[in-house]
Amino acid sequence: MEVTIQDLSEVSREVEIKATPEELQPHFNKAYADYRKKVEIRGFRKGKAPVDIIKKLYGDLIEHEALESIASDFYRQTIKEKNLKPIGEPTLIDLDFKHESGVKFKIHYDVRPEIVLKDYKGIEIEKVVHPVTEEDIEEEVLRLRRSNASFQETDAAVDTEHIVTVDMQDVDESGAPIAGKRSPGVRFYLGDENLELPFKKALSNANKGGVYRVQFEHEHGDHKHNVNAELTATKIEKIMTPELDQALVEKMTKGKTVSVEQFRADIRKDLEEYWKQQTERQVINSLTEEIIKRHEFQVPESLTRNVLDRLLEEMKNESPGKNLPDDFDVEKFNEQNRPYAVYQSKWALLREELIKSEAIDATDEDLAKLAERDAERMKIPIDRLVNYYKSSDQIKDRIIGDKLLKILTDSAIIKEVLEKKAVKA
Repeated sequence: MEVTIQDLSEVSREVEIKATPEELQPHFNKAYADYRKKVEIRGFRKGKAPVDIIKKLYGDLIEHEALESIASDFYRQTIKEKNLKPIGEPTLIDLDFKHESGVKFKIHYDVRPEIVLKDYKGIEIEKVVHPVTEEDIEEEVLRLRRSNASFQETDAAVDTEHIVTVDMQDVDESGAPIAGKRSPGVRFYLGDENLELPFKKALSNANKGGVYRVQFEHEHGDHKHNVNAELTATKIEKIMTPELDQALVEKMTKGKTVSVEQFRADIRKDLEEYWKQQTERQVINSLTEEIIKRHEFQVPESLTRNVLDRLLEEMKNESPGKNLPDDFDVEKFNEQNRPYAVYQSKWALLREELIKSEAIDATDEDLAKLAERDAERMKIPIDRLVNYYKSSDQIKDRIIGDKLLKILTDSAIIKEVLEKKAVKA
């Protein structure tokens, strides 16, 4: 086997592997034997036809089908013999096979970039603090009251606390209905801050049975299209928001709290915990962003591709039937998400270098402490949980990651600044 390795970039290599017919033959023999087990030939029991007949009938087909698998075998052999250190998935870019001369493979693979760590401690960042105000508490109380609202049918929407249900019919410029473009039972909450203004204007003061027209350009991200529709109000409901009293508090907390004052205090505590977590996440994001800025290196394409593939798989799993729409543009999706994928890949590489530099590990003591903390909540004996955690790479990686973030945040110079409140229109 003849091997030639060429540097394509700082992180990309091309390996060319040439194998003679004699070197290929054992691989082909295995492919014949595997094919023999599943093929049925008249006159022989399944899997019992002579190999010579298999080769005569299907030899060329079997050999060509086996070549990619053989390329993988030779590549793995090359990695071992040449002590290569590939990362990510390799890509077979060329395959040239001739019976008389053998085969030539060209495979692209990525390697880890050389990373020289620069200053990653003592980084100055701003920590945006959100003090919980009475206004925050009132907004949360209102949200909870609305989630427990009842609905009363009425004939007209006299204020924004109404839901108008319409049959929406797309029409052309002349106002004629477009066949197949009717959407019955569309609900519009007039108090929704995200409700587009043309719908809000058209349906304010709507009457049951009334017909209303909307015509505007709808924008969604970088996508625009014209909306030209007729709305027929089929149902109007008044939102009956209950007052915050003892009965409502008991209902929402399932009897755990009966005092309105205690309920408000609990809301404040929950909001403070929420904003504490948001602030901690913002600090970590600011730190990682600054560390990434300080380190310039090329990111292997295979790592970026892996992140994009995971994002696409997540989107697929969240789609109806776990299938993407027929007109889904994968190329556009990858282009839009590429900066994020590069960022995540770069941080993953830097994270490994930082962990190595700080000699961070998940010790038995760390695993025992975590098990002690989780055992009661999970209702699992501590010794069983410790044994599981010792066998879990995911748990160990989480502990190591938490340790790294603590080192980075403890060493950072953090300046607290108050969050600027958005001015409501």
